[in-house]
Amino acid sequence: MFPRQLKQMRWTDVFTFTFFVVLAAAIWFGHAMQSVRNAIVPVLVSYTGAPSNIGFAEDGLPDTIQIEVRDAGQRLGSYFREPLHLTIDLHPYIHGDRGTVRIPADALRNSLNNLLQGTSRLITAVPEEITCPYYTEQEKNIPIRLTSRLTTATEYQLVDKPTLSRKTIKVYGAASKLDAIDSIPTALLTLDNLVDTTNVRVALLLPKGVRSIVDSVDVRIIAERYTEKKVTVPLRVEGVPDGYHVRLFPREVEVSLRVGLSHFSQVTQHDVRAVCRYSADRTDKLDVELRYTNPYITSAWAYPAAVEFILEQ
Repeated sequence: MFPRQLKQMRWTDVFTFTFFVVLAAAIWFGHAMQSVRNAIVPVLVSYTGAPSNIGFAEDGLPDTIQIEVRDAGQRLGSYFREPLHLTIDLHPYIHGDRGTVRIPADALRNSLNNLLQGTSRLITAVPEEITCPYYTEQEKNIPIRLTSRLTTATEYQLVDKPTLSRKTIKVYGAASKLDAIDSIPTALLTLDNLVDTTNVRVALLLPKGVRSIVDSVDVRIIAERYTEKKVTVPLRVEGVPDGYHVRLFPREVEVSLRVGLSHFSQVTQHDVRAVCRYSADRTDKLDVELRYTNPYITSAWAYPAAVEFILEQ
């Protein structure tokens, strides 16, 4: 029944009806854009001019002011497409180490009016004025602690530790809070398959009740391909009882060093010591222990890893 009715329907009537609906909507929209009415418009607020060591009561300085504006709909719509932003200089309102910032209604209203177009009229503002206690905070230089999870691509390694653009930051807050903080961590930095130099900015995680003019730090990570360098190192024995001598077989070992390509020439056999520690409990072989201080050596292993010995008196 229903499909039969569809076949009998005159599609020209449907198109005509749709056309007039769209036309009516367009006329209504145009009228709405030209008609004058009131609307609540948010104004974003930021503050400048306060000394670094001045703190403010929590929630005392609003970050948004709601204003009621009267104008044509088209003009009101522009305020929502491009939000208004007010910057308030606090310097004239701060005197001494402690007090109250008071921005009177007349001064705040004048600043808000300067943001509006000529045809717009400001009706109300919430809050009407800004009042906020302020006080001098303690300050402390605190080390930054990088929190990271870094992995390199196959056959690559990190060259030394990641470096930070700054090692410490100055933070402000109550003395009791600052005394309990020994470092400021970064947000977790996760990077995989590193093969080259990487520079990235990471946010700082400031504890609640503590603030700083610095909110991030730049991190530099260097990765490069590694290679192996083989050196021959003489063996030394430690812990031999007085009056005794230990003869080793062999007397030297071949050591494989993992080194970054850029520092290959800066690593020599003199950077490695091969040591055997004598123990009366060992009767067959002594393990070889490798010691190195060159920062360009990331790992090392000896062949053989254990050597035979004879204890002589």
